Amino acid sequence: MPPDRPLEATEQVAWRTFVETVDDLTRALQDDLQPHEITLGDYQVFVFLSEAEGRRMRMVDLAAALHLSPSGLTRRLDGLCREKYVDRLPSNQDRRVMLAVLTDRGFAKLTEAYPTHLASVRRHIFDHCSSADVAALGRVFSAIQAGLCA
Repeated sequence: MPPDRPLEATEQVAWRTFVETVDDLTRALQDDLQPHEITLGDYQVFVFLSEAEGRRMRMVDLAAALHLSPSGLTRRLDGLCREKYVDRLPSNQDRRVMLAVLTDRGFAKLTEAYPTHLASVRRHIFDHCSSADVAALGRVFSAIQAGLCA
């Protein structure tokens, strides 16, 4: 099929609904984290680091996981380092490699914010979906992700 084939009516509705919803949804999730004085981006950093062995990741790997450039990650981590939520340390194995390390204070902030974020995700997404909708969302975004990675 030619790539410039117009969207069908159902495709147009799906596309427009997505575009008109994604920013509002992100803003709602962000706003719900505001009482914890962290951003959704900060929360993502905490999650990736908390799931990594030793709560540490090479900066290059963290940047890739967050879809950030190295300078974008540096900017994201600057405030987290100032707040002592994250440390930047040289690797013991290779001094050229910098690691991002989630501190105990950062882990405590994640633990504090988690119930708020969980409730926010449920309230803004899953409370509006049937179990079939949730399964469909998983399939749809898996297919989109596979296409982006191809």
